[in-house]
Amino acid sequence: LDDVKAKGFVQCGVNTSLMGFGFPDEQNNWTGMDVDFCRAVAAAVFGDAQKVKFTPLTAKERFTALQSGEVDILSRNTTWTMSRDTSLGLKFAGVMYYDGQGFMVKSAMKIDSALKLSGAAVCVQTGTTTELNLADYFKANKMEYKVVAFEKEEEVLGAYEDGRCDAYTTDQSGIYAQRLKLAKPDDHVVLPEIISKEPLGPSVRQGDDAWFNVVKWTYYALLNAEELGITQANVEEMKSSANPEIKRVLGVPNADGTAAGFGTGIGVSEDWVAQIVKGVGNYGEIFERNVGTSTPLKIARGLNALWSKGGLQYAPPIR
Repeated sequence: LDDVKAKGFVQCGVNTSLMGFGFPDEQNNWTGMDVDFCRAVAAAVFGDAQKVKFTPLTAKERFTALQSGEVDILSRNTTWTMSRDTSLGLKFAGVMYYDGQGFMVKSAMKIDSALKLSGAAVCVQTGTTTELNLADYFKANKMEYKVVAFEKEEEVLGAYEDGRCDAYTTDQSGIYAQRLKLAKPDDHVVLPEIISKEPLGPSVRQGDDAWFNVVKWTYYALLNAEELGITQANVEEMKSSANPEIKRVLGVPNADGTAAGFGTGIGVSEDWVAQIVKGVGNYGEIFERNVGTSTPLKIARGLNALWSKGGLQYAPPIR
């Protein structure tokens, strides 16, 4: 945390080209859920969501970049697994997106289930949980398959489009994003099976506990803000709310002028949540802006709805 404050910005490792999660346009303007999470951390630390720099990383490069200190946060559609959480020396701050692995095939194949893919060639990215899940699924279902593997996502998708494999597999969210890049997206169908649990979230290095607290509670702040109805549009107005929880979350001083201390307790300003919401909105706003039903991806909240709306997103209280 001290190092980040000293250099004046957050260095964030992100995806090179995954629409809705980490994607730069031709002017190098970055968009995506993972990108906005990094901006939220910058807002919490500096009161300025723009004090962040992005390092594009492939799946193969991402862990080394975090371990070596090249980036402060890895926010790159990365699955939280036991080995990554222990032997790789990472600490996951939370699940920014509950996902699962799926398959895409050409509509012309007339295949309606992944269980009919025996003997298929499958395009997959190396160095991912996707590759391991693929092997498990085919073995468990006693099916044969041939792996067509590449390091970069664009190479995997290119091979699939060129007909070098019969099916394309990655996280379901990634399939929706990659399908839009195909020349004729409507000629391809996403199969119904979800074959794995893919809890995707940001991580930091083990041992950086003060930094971990800031990153973890930034994630929780996004959820608590949505639950309390605090949005980018009304955050200033909400500071006048009579609701004690809203006042506490937004760092409004007590009647006697004293502060609740939740911001200073983790090394940031008392209005850290207000700065986050002012900079990027709450969790729901980030979701809808980047991958929601009004975007080309058209992803419903599903498991990523708040717990109070039938989803899995749940944050400990700020108190």
